[in-house]
Order: sequence, then C-alpha cells, then structure tokens
Amino acid sequence: MKEYWFKLSDKIRFLIVGGFNAGVSYIIYSAICLILGESAYQIALALAWAISSVVSFTTQKFLVFKGNGNWMKEYIKCCATWFFSYLINAGLLEFIVKVLHLNVFIAQIIATLSAAVFTYFLFKKFAFRIKKV
Repeated sequence: MKEYWFKLSDKIRFLIVGGFNAGVSYIIYSAICLILGESAYQIALALAWAISSVVSFTTQKFLVFKGNGNWMKEYIKCCATWFFSYLINAGLLEFIVKVLHLNVFIAQIIATLSAAVFTYFLFKKFAFRIKKV
C-alpha cells in the first residue's frame, strides 16, 4: 500500500491529505462557530488553525512530502507557511462575509479552497523542501 501511495504524484497526495486536513479544520471551525455564535467566525478560524496544525503537520510530513528532516525546523517552517495561509484565509473570509454577504460556513469553504493552492507551493518549496546533495 505504501509503495502504491508514494507512486502517486505529490499533488494528488496533497489533494487527498489536504482534503482530510481541511475537513478536520472545518469541523473544528464549524463547532466553534456553533458554540460561540457565527459572529465569532474569526475567533473560530484562529482556534481551528491552532488545533488542526498538529494534525496537518504530521500528515503532510509523512504522507505527502516524505519529510525526513529535523522535526522542529520543519514544524517552524510549517507554522510560517500556515501563518501566511492563515492571513490569506482570514482576509478572504472577512471579504466574503462582509462584502459578498455569504454565511460564515460557505465563506470558509471558499476561503480554504483559495488558500490551499498557496499552501501547497509553500509546503513543497519551503517547509518540506528536499535538499539536493
């Protein structure tokens, strides 16, 4: 199974694993919005980001990019990547909710999908970059 999995392109693996991670994050986001109220959508986004980052790091490292580098360095790079991705997501979320007047649940799906492309390239070229010897 492992051999078959890593024969898939990293883009396909990223879509599958990223879809799983986005689902986990979205469930956390939605639960927090339901508990705190929809007006707390930016707080929900920040909390979902913080909680789901550990799951995302682990799955991206081992299932997408076959990371074998220093855990701490890669995690710090991932946090930097997520920070920029978070800013893009938060900005898009705010725009979609305030300007386009979509509800916070639909808005987050759109914002997440938009930020995912950016995140893939940062993970590949920065966080989990394999140095050629």
